[in-house]
Amino acid sequence: MKVDVLTCLALAVASLVAMVTAGRSSGRRKHKEVFLGENSKFTFGGRIDHKLKKQDSTKTLLIKSEQLLRIEEHDFAMRPGFGGGAIPVGIDVQVESIDSISEVNMDFTMTLYLRHYWKDERLAFPSRNNQSRTFDSRLVKKIWVPDVFFVHSKRSFIHDTTMENIMLRVYPDGNILYSVRVTVTALCAMDFSSFPLDTQNCSLELESYAYNENDLMLYWKNGNDSLRTDEIVLSQFFIEHFQPSSGLAFYSSTGWYNRLFINFILRRHIFFFMLQTYFPTMLMVVLSWVSFWIDRRAVPARVSLGITTVLTMSTIITGVSSSMPQVSYVKAVDIYLWTSFLFVFLSVIEYAAVNYCTTLEEMRKMKRGKLPSTFNASLAMAFDGCFHDNDIELSPFPRMAPTLTSEPLTTPTQNQEIRPSEGTRLRRQRSVRENVDLLVSNSYMIDSYSRLAFPLSYLLFNIIYWSLYS
Repeated sequence: MKVDVLTCLALAVASLVAMVTAGRSSGRRKHKEVFLGENSKFTFGGRIDHKLKKQDSTKTLLIKSEQLLRIEEHDFAMRPGFGGGAIPVGIDVQVESIDSISEVNMDFTMTLYLRHYWKDERLAFPSRNNQSRTFDSRLVKKIWVPDVFFVHSKRSFIHDTTMENIMLRVYPDGNILYSVRVTVTALCAMDFSSFPLDTQNCSLELESYAYNENDLMLYWKNGNDSLRTDEIVLSQFFIEHFQPSSGLAFYSSTGWYNRLFINFILRRHIFFFMLQTYFPTMLMVVLSWVSFWIDRRAVPARVSLGITTVLTMSTIITGVSSSMPQVSYVKAVDIYLWTSFLFVFLSVIEYAAVNYCTTLEEMRKMKRGKLPSTFNASLAMAFDGCFHDNDIELSPFPRMAPTLTSEPLTTPTQNQEIRPSEGTRLRRQRSVRENVDLLVSNSYMIDSYSRLAFPLSYLLFNIIYWSLYS
């Protein structure tokens, strides 16, 4: 009985020892496999497990991207196909926004997505599923990319929040998509001869800096569909047209280069300038005409009104000029402002003429004795600041002499020959001096004529102006 018990205990201990030994050996084998798997990705080019070779390389995490693309095996300082024909590089642009347009600096700021398409067989890699690989800016610095730049650009930068906005996509056959998000400020040669009723033609130009047409051929990848825009709303302009085009640029030292153009037409909104410039100017001109209905002897009222309108017009002209570039030609807004300023100035000059003629008329009456010697002009204006027609005796209109007369018939004498009658003839017209004397003696006629002449002239000017520029 004791022998059986001892035998059972011995068998149990033996089985337990066997299980522990088997567990340790299997654990060592698993750890060894893991160790080999973790270190196999650093030994590409050496022995790799047979199953690993059969897997798709685009899904293998054990191979470095640089080793997959064989970057170390090629000189990427040279363009693809060096020594052969020009490498075609397609361009695709999506305009995100037009941030600002400056008339003073004559430039515009645009944010866009610039995409390049080309083929570099040196970056081809095997793939069963034909799936591409996407990389960021860290790999871009190790391969060849087109050196496209913006012609006539003042400032430009690639956005870098939160990382550099650069995307590189490599396809198994070597086709490459290189996309960047960039903001550029470029020159726009603006013509302000019709400002603010103008339309501006601006363009953003792209060109290779180092490679001429023998080495690199830039082209729009999808023709007119290569340029796409989001919904862009500007405060002062309406975008009428976006169109891509291409051409050649010649440099005497390096030759011909392919150049791509992003052309767009900007038409200015006039409503802002109507509120800020044209309507205030019209009101100032109309306000200057109020003096024509004020008594010509009310010197303080008419002079202060005239000076106020002149100064206001000067302020409007100065404000418009400060927000515009200093160009050497006349703009449409300058024509309108200075013509309106001339009308305001002439209304002041008109009163100066009226006042002068009134003074001459009173001096003549003083000499003729029609005014009492005790009349004091200063006292007459002391109460309300103006003369009154009942204070001074003004001469009425002189009667017009008959304009047509007949020649008196005379009896011819013996020594005179009988001549045929010459009929009637017009009397001699008044001389300039006589017309001036008539105007001086009736100075109130100047205001009467001005009430009609000034509005009609200004209305005619507006009709001609808006028909020419609108």
